[in-house]
Amino acid sequence: MNYFDTVNWMFSQLPMYQNKGKIALKKDLTNTLALAKHLNHPEKQFKSIHVAGTNGKGSTSHMLASVLQEAGYKVGLYTSPHLKDFRERLRVNGKVVSKQFVIQFIKRNKLFLENHKLSFFEMTVGMAFDYFAKQKVDVAIIEVGLGGRLDSTNIITPEVSVITNIGLDHTQFLGDTLELIAHEKAGIIKPNIPIVIGETQKETTPIFKRIAKENNAPIYFADQTIKKIYESDLKGSYQKNNIKTVSQTLTVLQPLGYNTSEKQIIKGFKNVIKNTGLLGRWQTLQYGPKIICDTAHNREGLTFVMQQLTKEKFSKLHLVIGMVKDKNMDSIIDLFPKEATYYFCKPDIPRGLDAEILKQHFIEIGYQGKAYNTVNEALEFAKKQAKSDDLIYVGGSTFVVAEII
Repeated sequence: MNYFDTVNWMFSQLPMYQNKGKIALKKDLTNTLALAKHLNHPEKQFKSIHVAGTNGKGSTSHMLASVLQEAGYKVGLYTSPHLKDFRERLRVNGKVVSKQFVIQFIKRNKLFLENHKLSFFEMTVGMAFDYFAKQKVDVAIIEVGLGGRLDSTNIITPEVSVITNIGLDHTQFLGDTLELIAHEKAGIIKPNIPIVIGETQKETTPIFKRIAKENNAPIYFADQTIKKIYESDLKGSYQKNNIKTVSQTLTVLQPLGYNTSEKQIIKGFKNVIKNTGLLGRWQTLQYGPKIICDTAHNREGLTFVMQQLTKEKFSKLHLVIGMVKDKNMDSIIDLFPKEATYYFCKPDIPRGLDAEILKQHFIEIGYQGKAYNTVNEALEFAKKQAKSDDLIYVGGSTFVVAEII
């Protein structure tokens, strides 16, 4: 199989959560542990940092990787989902994994993967760990896929664990209260391993403190201790929370032997995109009219993004919006500004919500806009309608952004 065939085979083996939703969820780590044993436990052959949270874990992971790269470390980075190419999920010092490695990993382990009916995410985690072990990275930043306690990444014993924040997202899997979701994400807290919490929240703080105490894990709340906010090339006011989280994590890493100078930290924050290839976070795609995209898709993330929109200068606002079927519309629709023209679209995945249905949700409560067949068609119509001093925002779903990056 070539690279294209290999990735298609991976996608087709079992439903993939990002595309299919709830039916793709695995409820235990049995398969991941079996694959780790089959691969001779690569997760034990490199040091790691584990990052969970409802929002910001991707930005936090990339910021951490960038600073550590500037400090001279060979850094692995595992994140999900990807925007354009599967290989974005696996990087070493910002460079994506080779097509040949992906092909050979599947070729070597295909029989095992088929016999054990591993999910797309399980085999991807195994591939990442195998790759980082073979690359002999100094440290790997491992982003949790979903939740924490039962996530396939949760077989590592990291140098430090990080939970950025807790919000009401993926409630069909993790619970419908902040407390329940916090308990799932707190599953990455390990005995005697420091835990950094990005944001203090009254509903979740007692849970994190209790589980940390049970595990004798030193706990740090970044927003309570970090005052300095470094400048970053990741724009958007919401990044200040992630910057504090990363700063606290770097402080915790110092006595563990991870030496990062002030100059390296400053440079790392300023060169996240260059060092890691991160896309889709308050990213400006063009000017005249200005087009901004962002992958925010739940209430907490969209709250920050919509606040950021109000700080932009424009004559008229145009929003190209698409979402997935399992999104709780009632929990987010009030966040969107009514003084705007909407271009509703369906991301090109099975989970994508039909554009006409999405439009109806908005039109019923006073919004204005039309439905379009594809994301790109919606964006093209927005460009035709917008004047040079207008602003076009593209978002609502990671998969919408992926189609226009």
